[in-house]
Amino acid sequence: MNLFLTAAAPAAGAGTGSASMLVMLVLMFAVFYFFFIRPENKKKKTVEAMRNSLSVGDEITTIGAMTGKIVQVTEDTVTFETGEDRVRIQIKKWGVSTTAKMEAAEAEARNAKGRGKK
Repeated sequence: MNLFLTAAAPAAGAGTGSASMLVMLVLMFAVFYFFFIRPENKKKKTVEAMRNSLSVGDEITTIGAMTGKIVQVTEDTVTFETGEDRVRIQIKKWGVSTTAKMEAAEAEARNAKGRGKK
């Protein structure tokens, strides 16, 4: 009878080891989700909203670092003028990196965050 009790004890310990490993995996996934996946999805949503709200007259910066003022917007393209020479360039909306309004809002948020720390 004593033999059965000692044989059953290690089996119970092995079960708790597997459960703790499963808990650690779930915790690790939760950390990855909240620190990497979720912020990236939020950023994608804000950039997509910015691209959908582009209008004539907005100052933009492309992913190629060209800047200019929008003169025409269609469903999937943007035409903008660069500088004083008034060269018009047409790009896809996904090529727009930022707008002047977006940059100003980000700068204001950083300034407000910096004032809150002092």
